[in-house]
Amino acid sequence: MENAHKFYIDGKWVDPDRLRELDVIDPSAEQSIGTIAIGSAADAERAIKAARAAFTTYSQTTKGERRALLERILAILKRRGHEIGDIISREMGAPLTMARAEQAGLGAAHFEETIRAFDAFDFEYMQGSTRIVHEPIGVVAMITPWNWPINQIACKVAPALATGCTMVLKPSEIAPFNALVFAEIIHEAGVPNGVFNLIQGDGPTVGTVLAGHPDVDMVSFTGSTRAGIAVAQAAAPTVKRVHQELGGKSANIILRSADFALAVSASLRRCFGNSGQSCNAPTRMLVPAERMDEAGAIAAREAALLTVGPPCEPGTDLGPVASAAQFDKIQALIEQGIAEGAELVAGGPGRPSHLNSGYYVRPTVFAHVKNSMTIAREEIFGPVLSIIGYDTEDDAVAIANDTTYGLAAYIQGDPQEARILARRLRAGIIRLNQSAWDGAAPFGGYKQSGNGREYGKFGLHEFTEIKGIVGYAG
Repeated sequence: MENAHKFYIDGKWVDPDRLRELDVIDPSAEQSIGTIAIGSAADAERAIKAARAAFTTYSQTTKGERRALLERILAILKRRGHEIGDIISREMGAPLTMARAEQAGLGAAHFEETIRAFDAFDFEYMQGSTRIVHEPIGVVAMITPWNWPINQIACKVAPALATGCTMVLKPSEIAPFNALVFAEIIHEAGVPNGVFNLIQGDGPTVGTVLAGHPDVDMVSFTGSTRAGIAVAQAAAPTVKRVHQELGGKSANIILRSADFALAVSASLRRCFGNSGQSCNAPTRMLVPAERMDEAGAIAAREAALLTVGPPCEPGTDLGPVASAAQFDKIQALIEQGIAEGAELVAGGPGRPSHLNSGYYVRPTVFAHVKNSMTIAREEIFGPVLSIIGYDTEDDAVAIANDTTYGLAAYIQGDPQEARILARRLRAGIIRLNQSAWDGAAPFGGYKQSGNGREYGKFGLHEFTEIKGIVGYAG
């Protein structure tokens, strides 16, 4: 790409302080598809300085001015959607059809939802004689992941722009090219200089500077819990807001009232979407203990129907996982599941037999899993499902909540039973009966799955400070 060796700072494409290149690997071929420049602490300082200077004026823009800006960005995002999807497919391995419709499509969807929420958002109102004012929090450092790249960029940038913040974005170095297109869109839309800045880099170098810098007022991070802890530690001395969406090990309770075969089949496909690389994937399937063998057989049959192959080929259900490191981690955890005594009913170690290269993982299902096993405790981030038995609904709730995570949970069965059970689960979002994505619902987790919420009006709130002007009406 034209600007792959440049950063977008203060409204211009600029050279890094010193050029260090990093190969971006196509996970389906294990070959480089190009290189990017990797930033330094000096590059991060330059981007933060530009954002800080721009905040003085951008924070004072009107609601109408910011809405028009969001609309212009949305229009260009839609126009370049297929291009973004094609790039994401190449750099992180999502099947092409899915990358265009879902990966790229969710970027535009977040801007649409932010605009709807923004229109209804009261930035000022009276509470008795006191004026309550929501003001932009300031300069925001954004660190985004590779698994849903433009989705996570959009659900941070859109509310930040809407509320009057300025920002520095550091996308994942594993899937960086889509972020360069996004910066081009920002430029074409006429976002004022310095409001949006993009630098590439790794977490230990650039990410640490962004999180700890005294001129950054907030850091919004999406990634692993391990990396989130490091971000929070770097941010702590400056007492800035730390907004995080981290890992998950989501339970999926299939009640006795559910259409069992349909629930197991649909749940497996949801778990394995994006090759299992979603933090909210329903990776722990909880079934009545007396139906364990039946659940394993249904899941195994469904897994066998999935086509694993090159992202560009029609009919591919699962592409490769995103990197060699991810592939190796998944393989080790599959081996550990076998070693700890879980029953392997589908898949297993190694690539599918028809594929000789690429980071492809066999769709893998374990039955008779105990919640104490490693595969039920650790976030695998691949197409691996653990089926766990329960005796009573109380037992199912206890198992579901017995995790350090709390991002999402799922329930299949009678709607009224599911509604009651949902209130007992310690997770940030509960999805009932294969419900569709809702871009206005709050997204974020309990416990070690993070702090704060994204999407819609909840995202807008995260990027504001609240000021009370007492005696305003006096």
